[in-house]
Amino acid sequence: MFGFLKKNDGPALQNEPKKPGWTERLKAGLANTRNRLGGLLRSGRIDDELLEELEATLLMADCGVEATQWLLAELKSRVKRDGLETAEQLRETLSVLLSEVLKPLEQPLDISTHHPFIIMLAGVNGAGKTTSIGKLAKHFQQQGKSVLLAAGDTFRAAAREQLAEWGRRNDVAVIAQESGDPAAVIFDAIGAAKARDINVVLADTAGRLPTQLNLMAEIAKVRRVIEKAEASGPHEVLLVLDANIGQNAIAQVKAFDKAIGVTGLIVTKLDGTAKGGVLAAIARQCPKPIRYIGVGEGIDDLQPFRVDEFVDALFAK
Repeated sequence: MFGFLKKNDGPALQNEPKKPGWTERLKAGLANTRNRLGGLLRSGRIDDELLEELEATLLMADCGVEATQWLLAELKSRVKRDGLETAEQLRETLSVLLSEVLKPLEQPLDISTHHPFIIMLAGVNGAGKTTSIGKLAKHFQQQGKSVLLAAGDTFRAAAREQLAEWGRRNDVAVIAQESGDPAAVIFDAIGAAKARDINVVLADTAGRLPTQLNLMAEIAKVRRVIEKAEASGPHEVLLVLDANIGQNAIAQVKAFDKAIGVTGLIVTKLDGTAKGGVLAAIARQCPKPIRYIGVGEGIDDLQPFRVDEFVDALFAK
């Protein structure tokens, strides 16, 4: 039945080659959008043509129609109110507006409110969910917290193996089962965490599309079982979103929120072809706290979302 995947007593990971710091990696990930905005808003005067080009740039950056219209309306209002004339002034104002729209999403996750603090993770296949769990485990360990992983994706052997590997890398126990009911695995993990006085439980679930109604019903059941194991749980329901999917992210947030009550987001893969504007779309259409953003596969490539840092990366010269 259930069992712990033992902690690894072997040697620590070899030192990885030195890589750029977090800020540099974030800037590199957002280079596509930053270069477009920089090229457009570097010089010249504000006119209708510039505003039309800016509208197209924001749409191409995955801001979505609603957020783009709001930003443009606010820009035009401030151009008139403050007598703005140059593209550089428009750039500075856009930076301020984007910070304003994103600021409500900057809500760091507080895991001190319950013991154990139970985090349920969900998302579509390929979003980076299992990898994010490994990174979160390391993040909480660095805060001095003990962590237990629940391999709730019982359908894919590769998912269990991947989670087990993250457990070994982080020296964290994993509760797993080769097949069967994912809710039962997570129920057992919560009991084990209580018995072992663990601080944080990270519960993985199988990837699924919002259109797979039977699987959405199943994940709703997982949440109900967590509530049976711990009446106050789950204490956080994180939806993992691939930043490259653009406006599809909005549909995912709404569908998973309806099924399991999403309380926070992890936005991954901002190091690829992602354009970054989807965060503004989320803020305007389905505002949920963005707990973490990711810019790579490394164990330290997931960091708390900080608006000023993100906007600076978008508008850095």
